[in-house]
Amino acid sequence: MTKKKKPNQKQQAWIDARKRHRLSHAHVQMARELGMNPKKLGKIDNHDQEPWKMPLAQFIEHLYFKRFGEERPDVILSIEDKIRKDEKKAAASRG
Repeated sequence: MTKKKKPNQKQQAWIDARKRHRLSHAHVQMARELGMNPKKLGKIDNHDQEPWKMPLAQFIEHLYFKRFGEERPDVILSIEDKIRKDEKKAAASRG
């Protein structure tokens, strides 16, 4: 029987940011691939107070397209799915 692994601090920060800023799994994955810091997303996500800024989800899509030339990643995994996948990979390598 496998034990369910808890997310580490970095993964938990992304889960919290996804909930706080109402981002989809795809947006979180794009932000991670761009190297964004989940703790600093609040500075970017204040388009209500600063009308010249784009909403956070659109801003992430814009930056992702600018850097990678694609609208979205080919395969989208949630943080929870990535944890499970890494856990299976580690169990397979152990034996």
